[in-house]
Amino acid sequence: MAAQRNRSYLIALVQLCLLLCMSWETEARQIRYSVPEELERGSFVGNISKDLGLEPRELAERGVRIVSRGRTQLFALNPRSGSLVTAGRIDREELCAQSARCLVSFNILVEDRVKLFGVEIEVTDINDNAPKFQAENLDVKINENVAPGMRFPLPEAVDPDVGVNSLQSYQLSSNKHFSLAVQSRVSGVKSPELVLEHALDREEEAMHRLVLTAVDGGDPLRSGTVLISVTVFDANDNAPVFSLPEYRVSVLENLPVGSRLLTVTATDRDEGANGEVTYSFRKLHDTQLLKFQLNKNTGEIKLSENLDYEETGFYEIEIQAEDGGAYLATAKVLITIEDVNDNSPEVTITSLFSPLMEDSPLGTVVALLNVHDLDSGQNGQVTCSILGNLPFKLEKSIDSYYRLVTHTVLDREQVSSYNITLRATDGGIPPLSTETHFTLQVADINDNPPTFSHISYFTYIPENNPRGASIFSVTALDPDSKENAQIIYSLAEDTIQGAPLSSYISINSDTGVLYALRSFDYEQFRNLQMQVTATDSGDPPLSSNVSLSIFVLDQNDNAPDILYPALPTDGSTGVELAPRSAEPGYLVTKVVAVDRDSGQNAWLSYRLLKASEPGLFSVGLHTGEVRTARALLDRDALKQNLVVAVQDHGQLPLSATVTLTVAVADSIPDVLAELGSLEVPPASDASDLTLYLVVAVAAVSCVFLAFVIVLVALKLRGWHTSRLLQASGGGLGIPASHFVGVDGVRTFLQTYSHEVSLTADSRRSHVIFPQPNYADTLISQESCEKKDPLSLLDDSKFPVEDTPLVPVSSVFAPFLTFKNYD
Repeated sequence: MAAQRNRSYLIALVQLCLLLCMSWETEARQIRYSVPEELERGSFVGNISKDLGLEPRELAERGVRIVSRGRTQLFALNPRSGSLVTAGRIDREELCAQSARCLVSFNILVEDRVKLFGVEIEVTDINDNAPKFQAENLDVKINENVAPGMRFPLPEAVDPDVGVNSLQSYQLSSNKHFSLAVQSRVSGVKSPELVLEHALDREEEAMHRLVLTAVDGGDPLRSGTVLISVTVFDANDNAPVFSLPEYRVSVLENLPVGSRLLTVTATDRDEGANGEVTYSFRKLHDTQLLKFQLNKNTGEIKLSENLDYEETGFYEIEIQAEDGGAYLATAKVLITIEDVNDNSPEVTITSLFSPLMEDSPLGTVVALLNVHDLDSGQNGQVTCSILGNLPFKLEKSIDSYYRLVTHTVLDREQVSSYNITLRATDGGIPPLSTETHFTLQVADINDNPPTFSHISYFTYIPENNPRGASIFSVTALDPDSKENAQIIYSLAEDTIQGAPLSSYISINSDTGVLYALRSFDYEQFRNLQMQVTATDSGDPPLSSNVSLSIFVLDQNDNAPDILYPALPTDGSTGVELAPRSAEPGYLVTKVVAVDRDSGQNAWLSYRLLKASEPGLFSVGLHTGEVRTARALLDRDALKQNLVVAVQDHGQLPLSATVTLTVAVADSIPDVLAELGSLEVPPASDASDLTLYLVVAVAAVSCVFLAFVIVLVALKLRGWHTSRLLQASGGGLGIPASHFVGVDGVRTFLQTYSHEVSLTADSRRSHVIFPQPNYADTLISQESCEKKDPLSLLDDSKFPVEDTPLVPVSSVFAPFLTFKNYD
């Protein structure tokens, strides 16, 4: 049971809390306080932070402030205590005049939530004003024949206070002739009247002095007095009478000064001075006294100052008519001011949230506006609109407040700021309007990656460039602003021939300028492919890539490389053999060279730079073929030295030379007999050794020759004579030989052809067995690198009818080549 009871209590407590929260929520937008007038500045009015559900420190953090329209601020927020205080002395009578309740309304804006809370403060009256008569002295003229009971109106006292603090009663000083009567009107105004109690006798007492006192009901009591001087005149038995007890007139507020409003008329049936009526204002405030002018003789009322409906829309004036006998009559003049559309609407920007992020969602509040027109009725009805096609719209808030909110998506890259013009138009005829201008800045977010001007880039750089040279420059643009548009350039990681790209190329991260970190070699690589990345400094950063191709341009930095004849590394000199019976144009040998450059830098030309006997040999300009220019004579030396130059076609041509030694002989014995003369004179310390080697080679050659002769003799049975042998030799493309042989011998010799190299050191001598036939084709780069004694040339580069390369002049010439290494 106890648990059930506790549970019931808990449920009731929760319901009570919910009711309180709902009650607070409904009242959150209207907060009411009450404060007496005439408090010192900074006096406490109410705990606004508590009523808003905030802590005092949150007032400043949340941007809580007072917003009001066109009025001196009477209250202020104390951010330290969280209370609402007075901003200065408050005079209730100045604010609300004689109104029963004096209410001051304004709004409090919680800016971070864009919420408005209405605040209504009632300023209560204190007895700070005493009743006051318009004049300190009043003259009253009464005929002596006036019967007792006659009433004479007296001026009313004015007390700006209200309620019990206002005027409550009148008192008249004691005397035997007069008493005081007070009339209460429908409006609540108390009008004093002087009542004649006993007949007057001018001859007995011509002047009576009375004091009229007006008393309020405040604490303490305050009062005001007026001195009444009663002058007794001779008999005047008719008082003035107005044609109307109350005059009404309506005028437009823009009526010009000096215009006639109306004319009041009073008549007196007496004659002479007693019948002459004069007019005067009986009861008029000082401010009203300046606005109207009364002709005391005609009763015409004119306008002496401009009227303003917004200041006062109604005037009540009391006119007094007095004849020469001191009789008085009063009438009221009620002037109604009609509004004209003379005030343009007023637009006040209460809050402006600028700059605004470009990714703000639709409906984001941009500004809080207050629109007001001092005119009334249709003239004060205001419509507000936005000029131009802008991505904003106006939404009605409480009272006369509008919210300017986003209507479409913003894009700072298209429009970075908006010049917003708001037009407020009233409903008058003709309508009046007001335009308010303000600027809204759009804040950037990082929503655009850098973009390059081209899809890809390529550039050229000559080889052998200096290190650190500028190669190229890439530029990317980012339409964002500030740090979102600050671009950092970088190269994507990559490798070139096993080395990182960063060891070849670097890029300036700020400018996008690329620099070469190495001197490039066209023969090593001809182009570089890379990716350039442009990254902005936003959060998160955005990036884009572009491909860049760098092509290396060839420079003539490689001299021709002679592949054949290859230069031995041991100092010997190769020998080419040519038969003495060779005809002009006979192909002795071919100089083969290549150039690692490309284009015209690799175009080669050959020329005979030097010869032992000029005119005996010629060199093909483009083929490098060494041919006999004329028939060989017996007087021609056995040893012929040729220097062939190979030159490329670069802008600054490079060249290389090779020295050829051609042995001119018809037979092996001739070669052996003259072999000593073919040698380059050896050094003195190696001449004997070379001689021994020559003799040894000759002996080996003789043995080999004998073996061949025996073999040939065995094979010559049934074969034809040497004429057939010569014919067969011509068909094989071998130069004419004085050695008689058969096809089988030639086949044998071709199979066992060899090259003999002689050096001063027998350990360095060698025999090379080349290919059976020479082809006119260039070998591949791999074969060139092996430095084979015989290099092949491309058939397409030489004429088809060129004679195959046969460098010897005897029957062994196609197979035996002697080289002597220096």
